[in-house]
Amino acid sequence: MGIVQGLTEFIPVSSSAHIRIVGSLLGTGADPGAAFTAITQLGTEAAVLLYFWRDIARIISRWFLSLTKRVPRSDPDARLGWFIILGSVPIVILGVALQTLIESTFRSLWIVAVTLIVFGVVLGVADAIGAKRRRLADLTVGDAAIFGGAQALALIPGVSRSGGTITAGLLMGYERTAAARYSFLLAIPAVFGSGLYELYKTVRTSCGNVSGACTPEVFTGAQTALATGIAFVVGLAVISLLMRYLATRSFLPFVIYRIALGVGLIVALTTGALTP
Repeated sequence: MGIVQGLTEFIPVSSSAHIRIVGSLLGTGADPGAAFTAITQLGTEAAVLLYFWRDIARIISRWFLSLTKRVPRSDPDARLGWFIILGSVPIVILGVALQTLIESTFRSLWIVAVTLIVFGVVLGVADAIGAKRRRLADLTVGDAAIFGGAQALALIPGVSRSGGTITAGLLMGYERTAAARYSFLLAIPAVFGSGLYELYKTVRTSCGNVSGACTPEVFTGAQTALATGIAFVVGLAVISLLMRYLATRSFLPFVIYRIALGVGLIVALTTGALTP
């Protein structure tokens, strides 16, 4: 499961969908759950911090300096910091408001299959018609809001956090690498917020609120920690490969894969090979 998370978090194929599908194929037919998915994403997001640490350090420092007016708020990195904050608002609001649906209804494999196909087609269209001329320096408040709304769609497994934001970026005319880079940076607050919250809930449930005595479920926590560590290592390699790939190539292979996986999932559900 850690390998699956690391392989699929950054490419636009939906890691949450793959965690959901693979969980059903591992023998028990069980859904690992939204909490497991959110916690293991901490591993892949740590890979983002390491890979983009120079960008992140520069953005944070310039953003703080802009608060004291030591650098102008029009500074590109300071503006990027504000845009990331703005773009994180939609997924926070919808994540809280729709938490019950996210942990139950949205994880139906029927929904996963449909979203894989539909948003795969949309990604293919965006990649084909997008101008691919704009860079992150061209980002506006309106663009940041659209990126944020697209990221919020990833609350539904099958949409893909990177896929949704990259698709929005392509439709707005951004370069493939620029859209991917911003997608990864934008995800940092949301993924760490969600993952740490789910980790807190899991530890609190396992170890109790008063006595602090852990139940045997703590072993599952050890397994989750292992998956998270593996996701970090695999994810770091995937980021590097993807950024080099996007410098010269299109998203078409991912589009084909999404559609094929969605169709295959529908066949499996229709024949009873998998239960929704």
